[in-house]
Amino acid sequence: MAKSVTNFSGNGVSDWLIQRVSAVVLAVYLVVVAGWALFSSGGFDNWHGFMMSMPMKVFSILAVLSLVGHSWIGIWAISTDYIKHTVVRLAFQVAVVLALLVYMIWALTIFWG
Repeated sequence: MAKSVTNFSGNGVSDWLIQRVSAVVLAVYLVVVAGWALFSSGGFDNWHGFMMSMPMKVFSILAVLSLVGHSWIGIWAISTDYIKHTVVRLAFQVAVVLALLVYMIWALTIFWG
């Protein structure tokens, strides 16, 4: 059986599970951040203190990693369905991977730099 080297796990069930778990992580993160924004006293210092607390740093990095995994699986599925020319598809996927890596490194430097 041939294994595609461009998808995330090589297994459709694992990719599906990663998509669902990452979506839940992102939804919970959105609720936490939106809840804080709606019910806090506001101000940049409070926001900075909230976001730079250790639990939120860890949760934010988990959310970024979830976003990267979720995005890659979605982009891979869409690009393999709609971009039929192999060179164009691989160039597009490489560009997306590079962008996701830059965003991930950027987020890591923001929270841990």
